[in-house]
Amino acid sequence: MSFFDTLNTSATALTAQSLRMDIISQNMANVDTTRTADGGAYKRKTVIFKEIGDNKNNFQNIFNKTLNKNQRLAGVKVEKIVEDDTEGPKEYNPTHPDSDENGYVTKPNVNVVEEMVNMISANRAYEANITSVNLTKSMISKTLEIGK
Repeated sequence: MSFFDTLNTSATALTAQSLRMDIISQNMANVDTTRTADGGAYKRKTVIFKEIGDNKNNFQNIFNKTLNKNQRLAGVKVEKIVEDDTEGPKEYNPTHPDSDENGYVTKPNVNVVEEMVNMISANRAYEANITSVNLTKSMISKTLEIGK
């Protein structure tokens, strides 16, 4: 694995985690949205990641290829963004314009605590990849100093 492979892997992860943070922010911003363009309450969205490259990268294959020095890791990508179809909680508010005939309003299925935990997780993953990029840059710099 070369320095550039390491940088590329971290760059794909940074891009994926950035999009994840955007989706989490969108969920948090719509925590009280009871009417969307599609009708009904806002539905929480989730990001699904997928490994870039072949699907033969189980631990044994990676270990064997690494020993042979020909393993090329490719990174991660966002496979899709999916909507959570679970129904949100109902709140009794007969004066709300989106209330049903019984006076209940369907709220979005966004749990603020869960979104905050996801945001912290995405932030930590982003920070870990920034650290990886910085360490790789440091190794490249030290390697170039050898020739001086």
